[in-house]
Amino acid sequence: MTPIKNCILNKDTSFNPIWLMRQAGRYLPEFREIRKKNTNFIKLCLNPKLSEEITLQPIDRFGFDAAIIFSDILMLPYGLGQEVEFKKNFGPNLGKINLDKFVKLNDELLTNKLSPIYDLLKNLSNNEKIKNKDLIGFVGAPWTLLVYMINKVSPKNGLSNTFFKDPFLINNLLSILDKFIKIHIKNQVNAGATIIQIFDSWAGLIKTDFDKFLYKPTLSLVDYTKKLGVPVICFPRGITNYLEFCKNVKPSMINIDYNIDPKSLIDNIDIPIQGGLDPKILLTDSENLKNEVTKYLEIFKDYPYVFNLGHGILPETQIETVEELVKIVRNFK
Repeated sequence: MTPIKNCILNKDTSFNPIWLMRQAGRYLPEFREIRKKNTNFIKLCLNPKLSEEITLQPIDRFGFDAAIIFSDILMLPYGLGQEVEFKKNFGPNLGKINLDKFVKLNDELLTNKLSPIYDLLKNLSNNEKIKNKDLIGFVGAPWTLLVYMINKVSPKNGLSNTFFKDPFLINNLLSILDKFIKIHIKNQVNAGATIIQIFDSWAGLIKTDFDKFLYKPTLSLVDYTKKLGVPVICFPRGITNYLEFCKNVKPSMINIDYNIDPKSLIDNIDIPIQGGLDPKILLTDSENLKNEVTKYLEIFKDYPYVFNLGHGILPETQIETVEELVKIVRNFK
């Protein structure tokens, strides 16, 4: 059995698998070379040949225990027909929402539009380089996709004042997202994904109606994914109550962010844990890196744990630091 699936399904504690969120990305010089020649991010995500090369770059360099496909959670709004553009030094910029268009969309149209992503997974599942590794597909959680689709830009400075002013739009979008995220999950699993991760990058913005925006929509996806026979990892970044989340949503594994005290979790939940380390630690010196990484490994020594970060690896991270990180994890006894 592949390392992460073994950790999740058998709760194996004899080995700490390692992979990093955004491991195929801007900190890699070979990725930057490809990106220079391919300035349209959406087109790059829809190029199975280049996406496969990018997905495998961190595997070639560091021998991580999982490959996560090079794609983006906003490929789903794109698949629905909303305009999505990634602007340099700005981030995503989304167009107007056309509910009538979304309602008329069927499974086949979405599948055809996003078919290069499924081709990428098929290619990877047959690639010898990840023969004994996990192949992770992913989706954005309904709340986070709702935020991007209505806010139209990254909510780094919070949501627009008008965000909650149209309950009809919100309720309809949540229903549409539930349907089409499930199709996207099913297509990824059918194409070879052995694990699905649900990214709720903006879960921390939810202040009320947790059932409506966080627990129920995510549980719906978790139950669906489990029925497909595939483990599902949830990453509700920025929430303050991981215990409540796990109790309500019941993922196969929970990915924690760096604001949570890992010790507070292990006595209170009974599912495997992933992540936690602040990505900024990788920008500090060797001694600090070793201390912080070892802290997590010690805490989870007798607990099923996958080493990862508490958010995506930062673009300014040095290759040598990642090599050192992998070494620390691999040599930990």
